[in-house]
Amino acid sequence: MADLQTPLVRPKRKKVLVDYLVRLRWIPALFIALPISALIYFSVFVGNMWSAMKSEKRRQKEHEENIKRVVKRLKERNPKRDGLVCTARKPWVVVGMRNVDYKRARHFQVDLSAFRNILVIDKERMVAKVEPLVSMGQITKATCPMNLSLAVAPEFDDLTVGGLINSYGISGGSHIYGLFSDTVVAMEVVLADGQVVRATKDNEDSDLFYGMPWSQGTIGLLVSAEIKLIPIKEYMSLTYTPVMGTLKEIAEAHGDSLVPRDGDPAKIPDFVEGMVYSSSEGVMMTGVYASEEEAKKKGNRINRVGWWFKPWFYQYAETALKKGEFVEYIPTREYYHRHTRSLYWEGKLIIPFGDQLWFRFLLGWLMPPKISLLKITQGEAIRNYYHDNHVIQDVLVPLHKVSDALEFAHRELEVQFPFFFLLHRWWLV
Repeated sequence: MADLQTPLVRPKRKKVLVDYLVRLRWIPALFIALPISALIYFSVFVGNMWSAMKSEKRRQKEHEENIKRVVKRLKERNPKRDGLVCTARKPWVVVGMRNVDYKRARHFQVDLSAFRNILVIDKERMVAKVEPLVSMGQITKATCPMNLSLAVAPEFDDLTVGGLINSYGISGGSHIYGLFSDTVVAMEVVLADGQVVRATKDNEDSDLFYGMPWSQGTIGLLVSAEIKLIPIKEYMSLTYTPVMGTLKEIAEAHGDSLVPRDGDPAKIPDFVEGMVYSSSEGVMMTGVYASEEEAKKKGNRINRVGWWFKPWFYQYAETALKKGEFVEYIPTREYYHRHTRSLYWEGKLIIPFGDQLWFRFLLGWLMPPKISLLKITQGEAIRNYYHDNHVIQDVLVPLHKVSDALEFAHRELEVQFPFFFLLHRWWLV
């Protein structure tokens, strides 16, 4: 029986021209993608500020007018001539790396680009009503100053509500609240015939409510969602715990991070994240919301991970392997988006020197490059190269299968260390 800890040895693939083009990808990324990304981020910031200045009544009126435009567009469709319905969002705009070549085919496209406003934050119902193109960075900027947050707040700024519902989204708090779609209270959906419905789990459109998640937008056009809010505090008290041992022991340590062995529910942390740096080394992180008063007590360390010159978070967390267990306090919103500047760990592959001190101080404020711009500059050959040779795989597994999943990835994918997983109670990503 093969040793699960030892990857299979296969002949090395012969290098071709595209291998060298990939290595030089930092040139267009540095001189084209980063500067243009900065302009885009600034324009988005101004747009979000302008949207926030509008009254709730005005935002709702614009929302209703935009829905009317969508309905009108759908009424123009001839099913026999125009084919299937899809959004007009370009393939290169999508955050994910998968091919969306179906949008290059002849389909009836509907423009939803105007649906990018936070419509209302209802503190009484503890619900945020938002449009599908509202990003995680946009909504945390609005809610965190109120000491509120989405129950599940995925870590990357550019992830949108629509994408997280129509596919799936998780965060370090998913062991408590489940998937992003599990926190949705209601969805406003335009069907292919132009009918507008509000679906909840217990009304006449409950089948649509349960069918939309994971549907990839195939059964309706999402135009707004009401999402559960939770109370939070200003800081995250984060404990870094190094783990040495086999992949099975690392997986067991992850389970222990989620549910204390004594079973005390009061000890269940608000956030849990695990990173595996080699087949024998990992770091588990558990976070508990903390007040500003607690964080600023004498002797406590505050780490502003959101500053542009700070080390990339996954690399900083790795220092626990040498330092041993330690605790620090991170501003909550900065903790939520801890992986944004480095695009998780993909930034190192795009700009190899992006994590170096000189780059972080001089140009770190430009990070990250917009994924859409990276897609535009990669060309067909590089795009196919990544799909054939580069793995970005989300896998949902039961907690008792985490060890098997880690060993499978190590063995079958021939992962070059370090490799990383965000580990959660019911699944790993």
